[in-house]
Amino acid sequence: MSGHELALRGVSKHYGSFAAAEDVSLHVGSGQFLTLLGPSGSGKTTLLNVIAGFVEPSAGAVLLDGRDITRTPPEKRDFGMVFQGYALFPHMTVAENIAFPLRVRRMGRAETERKVRDALDLVQLGQFGDRRPAQLSGGQQQRVALARALVFEPKLLLLDEPLSALDKKLRAELQEELRSLHRRVGLTFIAVTHDQEEALSMSDRVAILRNGRLVQEGPPAALYERPRTRFVADFLGKSNFIRGQVKELQPAAFAYSVGGGRFWQRAEPEAPRPALGAPALIALRPEKIDLLAPDEAADNVVEGQVASWSYLGSAFDLIVRTAALGEIRATVPTWRAQVDPAEGLPVRLGWSAEAAVPVVED
Repeated sequence: MSGHELALRGVSKHYGSFAAAEDVSLHVGSGQFLTLLGPSGSGKTTLLNVIAGFVEPSAGAVLLDGRDITRTPPEKRDFGMVFQGYALFPHMTVAENIAFPLRVRRMGRAETERKVRDALDLVQLGQFGDRRPAQLSGGQQQRVALARALVFEPKLLLLDEPLSALDKKLRAELQEELRSLHRRVGLTFIAVTHDQEEALSMSDRVAILRNGRLVQEGPPAALYERPRTRFVADFLGKSNFIRGQVKELQPAAFAYSVGGGRFWQRAEPEAPRPALGAPALIALRPEKIDLLAPDEAADNVVEGQVASWSYLGSAFDLIVRTAALGEIRATVPTWRAQVDPAEGLPVRLGWSAEAAVPVVED
């Protein structure tokens, strides 16, 4: 199998005055795994249905390898599709389910049997061909759905919330398997999910949607480490948001004041340079904050008392009440914790000027 490029050019979909998608442009490279991520109502499923051909856009174009397929019906696009609820035929065996797309294409029996065997082996279900879907676990049924979507060697594989029906442990296992499967088959995958961890762990690139618009797109690490807006920083993981005023400018950093404290922030190379006196909104991940010893230094230090805490196994999750910044959440690895947390315990928190990122309100 080989990958194909897909592009959306200014795609919008309106239902009366409601915009389910608004002026979305995206490029998915050959063989990439892109995930459309966003909360409920963000437009991700609408875009997937536009790509599949189930929904015709109100404006814009869908291009496959540079060819306009906007008006091409779904059955002519030759895309594989994996649905949230598997959509397997209960009266058919596993092998018959997988063979169904080949029989629709009138493929010969010998070739069909060979491709079904290969597809079963691909998803590690070689011994399950004679079983019915009801005899399989949820994870096994999802593998059958994947095999059926891949057996006819589609140009693209579309996945609509593929793991949402599974429990947490099984989802984690299937995430790894899906990522491995993507590497082995070399197809272009486009998935939809509302699960941030799922998107970050599986994808080459993630497109974050909000209210029908594309907010930010890029590799998972870039989105998590350098979000551009408050929404992205808040939606992907957890963040502390610090509002201050710019007090000093240096070539690669600036100082801002808040609550009587003064803090340093690295300036983002690609972001507009802040102005003296301008407001600053800083996103600081809890895991980027250290619990400091009494004499330990850091670019930024704030003192406070533990308001509450939770033990997470590998880390302590602390809510620290400070005079300068209000309540700050810090996630401290258990093995690095200087003290055992207790409510009211005085602590010093510190972080480097590179640890946080300036974001814009949206």
